[in-house]
Amino acid sequence: MVSMKQFIKKVLNVKDCVIEDVRLAPRYNEPFVIQIVLHPKKSLQKICPHCGRKCPGYDTRTEFKKWRAPDFNGIKVELCYKPIRVLCPVHGVVTAAVPWAFHDSSFTKDFDMISTFLAMNINKKVASEYLRVDWHTIGRCISRVRKYLEPNPENRLDGLVDIGIDETSFRKGHDYITTVIDHRRNIIVWAAEGHSIETLSKFFELLTPEQRASIQTVTGDGAKWIDTCIAKYIPHATRVIDAFHVVGWAQEALDKLKRDRWRDALQGLRELQADAQRKRGRPSLEDSATTKALNEAKAKVNNIKGSTYALGKAPENLTEKQKQKLEFIANTDKQLFRAYELKEQLRLILHSESVLEAKAELDSFFWRATHSRIPYFKELAYKTRRHEDHILNTIETGLSNARVESYNNKIKLFIRKAYGFRNIESMIDLIMLGCSNIFIPLPNRGGKGIKVA
Repeated sequence: MVSMKQFIKKVLNVKDCVIEDVRLAPRYNEPFVIQIVLHPKKSLQKICPHCGRKCPGYDTRTEFKKWRAPDFNGIKVELCYKPIRVLCPVHGVVTAAVPWAFHDSSFTKDFDMISTFLAMNINKKVASEYLRVDWHTIGRCISRVRKYLEPNPENRLDGLVDIGIDETSFRKGHDYITTVIDHRRNIIVWAAEGHSIETLSKFFELLTPEQRASIQTVTGDGAKWIDTCIAKYIPHATRVIDAFHVVGWAQEALDKLKRDRWRDALQGLRELQADAQRKRGRPSLEDSATTKALNEAKAKVNNIKGSTYALGKAPENLTEKQKQKLEFIANTDKQLFRAYELKEQLRLILHSESVLEAKAELDSFFWRATHSRIPYFKELAYKTRRHEDHILNTIETGLSNARVESYNNKIKLFIRKAYGFRNIESMIDLIMLGCSNIFIPLPNRGGKGIKVA
């Protein structure tokens, strides 16, 4: 037969303590609250929460302090205890640690763990309503859990060889988070607000000379602030520009030209419409020719406008309808089709089997783009020339920023969930927990609770 106090300790996952009393307390916004009066075992009393040493007592609180525990069948549960203050020789007078809660928390460890788990997996509104706390409170729970599960986050910086650097916006494209990813362990090792030389310098300044020397390859986009930091802190490292970003440059140039050509086609259509004012009487041969010209102009406008997907795809992935659009453009707009061919040439270069082959193809692309009479692709040609060595390194190493980009999508999901955190550090803590292999233990589920590569 299990006693009531043993039953409560098992259900609430309260260990290393002695239960004194259980009572139902009225609450203005609740039918009642289950209050459990308890105290830590003697061996765990008078412990400094910072250094964990046994210290002499200083004084005892006269009133109960309450810690919110996970609900029991929808009923709020509170743990009540009159905490002791101790005199630590290092940290001075501090409130003694209790085994069921983190220091300076009004919630139990289990409540913090559940809050963090829910914040990582469900909508913030649902998490807040289920736990009956506001979203800012959950943010503080996340920070406490990360500090507990990963007391030494600097350990992530050990053994870095291949890293990826990228930034992603977290507030309407104006505020950014810079992330550094370890390609080999597939985890985010560092994140901070901002995207600049000053921001990334903070990461490299955290590294020891030995840790910097171990970095061999850095992937990322063509941002100058990344190049500047690499040249300053790890000049020996091989700089790799992700193939996805290089193709993105070409696609961006193609999209700009498409918009220009669509505007020109639309302007031509409007001029034809203004000149084609029908006169009374039967249509003449001249009217028929005008109608034909109008129809051709309308078809050109509509086909250019609806060609976004066709121009963005590789030829082998086109649908029949997209092939028809591309064929129409090839027959009616030579310049736009030439730009599409240049984009495809650059894409195929990145699939070259050797660096020598890629070098020759890049030279060919540079000549064609600079002689294409397309300003956007002239700029692209000089941009690829500036980053030629980095592009060739991509082909030689076979590394890409695909893993970084996949994490960016995951980060954006966390950002949407974390929208409303007043402290950006809480959002970064959520990202660091979610983009690693740290295991978040739930109450009465077993597990060691920490699993960092």
